[in-house]
Amino acid sequence: MKFLSSQFAYLFSDREMQANLRSLLRYVALLAAVITAYAIIFHFIMLYAEGRSYSWITGFYWTLTVMTTLGFGDITFESDTGRLFSIIVLLSGVVMLLVMLPFLFIRLFYAPWLEARLQLTAPRKVADETRDHVIIASYDSIAVGLIKRLRTEKIPYVVIEPDPSIAAEYVADEINVVTGEIDRVKTYTNLKADQARLVVANREDTTNTNITLHVRELTASTPIATIVEDEDSVDILELSGATHVLALKHQLGEYLANRVSGVTAEARIIGNFKSLKISELPVANTPLAGQKVSDTQLREKCGLNIVGIWERGHLLPAFPDTLISERAVVVLVGTEPQIKELNKLLPRREESYDPVIIIGSGKIGLAAARALKRIKIPVHVLDKDEKSLDRLKDLADASFLGDAADHEVLKRAGLERASTVLLTTNDDAMNIYLAVYCRRLNSNLRIVSRITDERNVEAIHRAGADFVLSYASLGVEAIFAFLRQRGPVILGEGVDLFSIPVPKSLAGMTLRETGIGSRTGLSVVAVQQGDEFITQLSVDMRIEADAKLITLGSLEQRSAFTKAFE
Repeated sequence: MKFLSSQFAYLFSDREMQANLRSLLRYVALLAAVITAYAIIFHFIMLYAEGRSYSWITGFYWTLTVMTTLGFGDITFESDTGRLFSIIVLLSGVVMLLVMLPFLFIRLFYAPWLEARLQLTAPRKVADETRDHVIIASYDSIAVGLIKRLRTEKIPYVVIEPDPSIAAEYVADEINVVTGEIDRVKTYTNLKADQARLVVANREDTTNTNITLHVRELTASTPIATIVEDEDSVDILELSGATHVLALKHQLGEYLANRVSGVTAEARIIGNFKSLKISELPVANTPLAGQKVSDTQLREKCGLNIVGIWERGHLLPAFPDTLISERAVVVLVGTEPQIKELNKLLPRREESYDPVIIIGSGKIGLAAARALKRIKIPVHVLDKDEKSLDRLKDLADASFLGDAADHEVLKRAGLERASTVLLTTNDDAMNIYLAVYCRRLNSNLRIVSRITDERNVEAIHRAGADFVLSYASLGVEAIFAFLRQRGPVILGEGVDLFSIPVPKSLAGMTLRETGIGSRTGLSVVAVQQGDEFITQLSVDMRIEADAKLITLGSLEQRSAFTKAFE
């Protein structure tokens, strides 16, 4: 009853609803006047045309039965005048009572009432006991992935949605949401921003600045991670009070550039977890090509462990008898001195590289070109937009205007001798198409691509891409790494690093007995005991109850671990 009264209070306080009700009441008044007029005319025709007299109640009764097409037939006219009047009453009743009245009632009252009821289902504030939660300013592609990760790690979150109707839809989809205006301090008070673990500002640069200032008006201690579209906005957001500013498109370009082949044969650190370093080593032109994992003897030579092998976009487990192909990229875990020791053992290449072709000269292509030029890799840029291409002319060794789907254009750009192609367009369908085309024209080419929608990851891998990374995945990992106060570990699309406290069901068991790999698909890359990381793992190693498992895998595999052991 209280909820119903609050709905009507909300409904009648709205100006548009008040205007709708006035319109509806005017129509009801018109309808009542027409019914009254018909009742009067009924008496007049009955009395003067047919010589019969009826009560006023009977007049209204006849009018309503005819207008509603019930037509009981107990009172009828015998004269043509009366029957013509009956036709007029019947037709007007069909229009006014059976068509217009239901339409206006639904349009002016019932639909707004349903909308008001729907809007009131969206909460205006978080629960009183909410603490250490993550506030997300917009439900976008980054938020979707971040929420999955937060749920996996059992970290509370809440999304801000200014539109109550959209917020109600999120509630129906089981998304924790609070409706409120982005540019009001009261919204962040209702969200308990002063007790939050993190605020994620993932809207437009100007709106993110506004969010940051309003949160800082409420609290100076809550960390704020903001995402910027334009690099020029970084300084403005930092001055506004943002703790961590992420220029994701710039970072995405750099991460894609780091995955090209043709760079020196060395293991590159791609992430760290405290003192633990995770690196990747392209196998091409190294002694590892063609060997089994056990035959590499990296553990004996420098203390490093091979924990995974990238093969055409898929991270495969590194079993002792797994064969390492020429095109593979191995994932290594160890310390920084151990990685340096490995690089000393690898053969040095001459300082002459085949060009890298960047298709697409937007912000991501620009960032990739800058990263490649810093390490003196020749860059060829291809784009069909002359204005965009002009921005990279100073960075590119050669620039080509034309359609990348044209064989002659690709040939002029140097596809036949290129080591890598970077696909940086924001059109997934185009990137998939170009991956197929480039792979067909040069089977030895390394293809590195960005992707917008996670649904297209498998498709572009099947098309021939060797490495794929999306804007959303990079954003999720960057934000989560900041939340966990560690550096981001960008292994690839759909692969994450997890630190899992040992469940009671696994305490005291050996790694072989746990069956973690076979039951969940996760790869255990290290065991943390206190501040010490153990990377020299064996199947007979026993897991202490207070230890943590450092694993690599997907969110689905992490969820499978929870179901199996926690």
